[in-house]
Amino acid sequence: MTQGAVPPSVTQLIETFSELPGIGPKTASRLAFYLLRGRSELASPTSAPPALALRLAEALRNLVENTRFCSQCFNVTEQDPCPICADPTRDHGLLCVVEEPLDLLALERTEQYRGVFHVLNGALSPMEGIFAEDLRIKELELRLAKGGIREVILATNPTSEGDYTAAYLLGRLKNSGVRVTRLGRGLPMGGDLEYADAVTLTRALESRQEL
Repeated sequence: MTQGAVPPSVTQLIETFSELPGIGPKTASRLAFYLLRGRSELASPTSAPPALALRLAEALRNLVENTRFCSQCFNVTEQDPCPICADPTRDHGLLCVVEEPLDLLALERTEQYRGVFHVLNGALSPMEGIFAEDLRIKELELRLAKGGIREVILATNPTSEGDYTAAYLLGRLKNSGVRVTRLGRGLPMGGDLEYADAVTLTRALESRQEL
């Protein structure tokens, strides 16, 4: 964009949008100007900002002020422990390990899994500088050390990073005395749990394999 053609506040918003995953400069610009469409050409300089922009600002403020990570499973929550960890009707002896909160949501949508979760907040990827100390692996081992867990389901994504993470976790957990399984291969190689349909995920849960 030509220097001076865009106000600094708009430029800042475009640059901020561009930092989001999957958002390039063009998409970021379209999003920023879409939020400004609420002003008509005849609107006065003091007219109210577009309602969508205000709702977005309020939603972001609530996100920052009200969300946190559950101290038990490290899922995103507004209460600690999160509703899943605090639910006495869940099977707390069955622990499903996922990479991201979106993977947890995908498994919850199947309505077939009634255990609890542990969110790693990523997958091992030395090429990208993500190592074991960057994930919630020590916290996982501490949960197992407390006892009460009879099975750990490794539900990492069927990608090279997910396979590497699962193999690494197996090595760390093999002497824990806990049964370790992995989701069955109803999932396509290279796919992500968050994009899988409920039937596929249900079959993967049912056909999980001993490791």
